[in-house]
Amino acid sequence: MSTPLIFIDGDQGTTGLQIQQRLQGRTGLQLLTLPAERRKDPLLRAEALNACDIAILCLPDDAARDAVAMIENPAVRVIDASSAHRTSAGWTYGFAQMHAGQAEQIAKARRVSNPGCYPTGAIGLLRPLLDAGLLPADYPLSINAVSGYSGKGRAGIEQYEGAHAADAPAFQVYGLGLTHKHVPEIQQHSGLNQRPLFIPAYGAFRQGIVLTVPLQLRLLPSRQANQRTRAADLHACLAQHYAASDYVQVMPLQQSAALSHLDPQALNGTDALRLMVFEHDEHALLAAVFDNLGKGAAGAAVQNLDLMLSGA
Repeated sequence: MSTPLIFIDGDQGTTGLQIQQRLQGRTGLQLLTLPAERRKDPLLRAEALNACDIAILCLPDDAARDAVAMIENPAVRVIDASSAHRTSAGWTYGFAQMHAGQAEQIAKARRVSNPGCYPTGAIGLLRPLLDAGLLPADYPLSINAVSGYSGKGRAGIEQYEGAHAADAPAFQVYGLGLTHKHVPEIQQHSGLNQRPLFIPAYGAFRQGIVLTVPLQLRLLPSRQANQRTRAADLHACLAQHYAASDYVQVMPLQQSAALSHLDPQALNGTDALRLMVFEHDEHALLAAVFDNLGKGAAGAAVQNLDLMLSGA
């Protein structure tokens, strides 16, 4: 069997560079790269896209759609790290731990859409609870998240690390129109039948995410007559769902109860996703911490690549 040829279209962007770093020195695959002065040449890109075994698209949404349209070779498989195809029919969602059988679907897929950074945390928390019936599909959800500025891509890095970095805000809430592009992705892949409220923010740190989802326990379905669902039930569901995962950690309740704060940078440099459940009286808080450049982007893309290579 020949060595799989991998082409990263957009290898000089934030995610593309991270993927390159993860693949450098690996045996069992070969990276196809274009000369620096011609990496945006449409003819050369089209040639590379049709010559590779797996193309990884690290491009803006419109450019990713254009790249897919360039592919005429039916043998070429695609991982799209943009948000262009995350809710599209015919594309497999690249969150391998989302539910039983998802990893196998990714391994066999021709087209895989890499999850967004924020949706990774939200779906990781919500999908198992909805599947188990512990969280109603019409629950009025609010999702709050803070990311490092690299979540903006090159523009964010330039804003905070460039010549005018001193003028960059320490903290900024955005998406105030409540129409962030990640909302349909979160709703579809979590299994919600109502749009959640999603309030994202950037902080003055390079990478890392804290995402939280507050819940009112009185609004959750009772497990049995007169026995209300508690945080321990939510935690047990998550712990069982991810028990065999190498990438998703569910913190023990006693350990999370001892925390006084959450550090968005705690898992920087890793490809892990850490989930937590907190409770006080009639309220619970679901929380996720992970690296937006790791499990939230490049790390997930490489995990999907490895699954696709295993299913080749």
